[in-house]
Amino acid sequence: MVAEAKSRTFCLKVWGAYACFTRPEMKVERVSYDVMTPSAARGILEAILWKPAIRWQVSRIDVLNPIRWASVRRNEVGAVMSRAPKASLSRTQRQQRAGLFLRDVAIHPRLFEMTAKVGAEDNVKKFEEMFIRRAEKGQCFHRPISAAGRFAADFELWPPQAPEPRASDESRDLGFMLYDISHDQSSDKNHTHTCTDGCRPCFFRASLDRGMMKVPNIDSEEVRR
Repeated sequence: MVAEAKSRTFCLKVWGAYACFTRPEMKVERVSYDVMTPSAARGILEAILWKPAIRWQVSRIDVLNPIRWASVRRNEVGAVMSRAPKASLSRTQRQQRAGLFLRDVAIHPRLFEMTAKVGAEDNVKKFEEMFIRRAEKGQCFHRPISAAGRFAADFELWPPQAPEPRASDESRDLGFMLYDISHDQSSDKNHTHTCTDGCRPCFFRASLDRGMMKVPNIDSEEVRR
C-alpha cells in the first residue's frame, strides 16, 4: 500500500476577456456559472502539469474582478464530421447558439493541494519543482480554456512572498454548483444521475463571501453525488 503525501500549497492567477463555466442543466444555450467551477480550476492545473502520481485538490477560488455578463451568439457544429475523403460540414450542421458568458474575468484559484502516491521514483518535491518551473515559464501541455472550450485563459504563478491580490467585495449564494465528475464504479442505487460508463456528476452548495468561494474536500459530506 503506497502512502499518500501532501505538497505545499500553490496560488495561480487566471484571467481572460471571456469565460464560460457551463451550467449542465442548460441543454441548448450555454450559460455560465457566476464563478469558475472546481473542475475547471483543476483542468487548468492539469494543463500545466499532469502525472498519474498526483491529484490536484482545489480548496478556494477568489474572484478578483466584479462579475459581469455578456450575451453572445456564435456558430457551433451540431454534428461530427465524417472520416470519409473530402468530407465537409453542411450549413444545416452548423448551429447558431446564444450564450451568457462572463466578461473581464480575473480569478485567483488558491490553496491548491497536491496529493502524490509516493513510489520509488515519485516524490512530492520533484512534482512541486516541476510545477513551479513550468508555471513560471508559462509552459503547458495545452492552452488552458474555460469549460465552453472556446475561450483561452492566461495564467501566472503567484509568488508566495507577494501580497495577496484584493478579491472583489461581492457576497452571494451561488446555489448548487458542479464540483466534478466522479468515475466511481459503485452500484449504489441511492446515487442519481449515473452515466452509462460509471461517471457521475458531483455538486456542492457554493457561496461567495467577499469575493472568496471555499471549496470542500472531495471526500467531504458537503459534496453530493
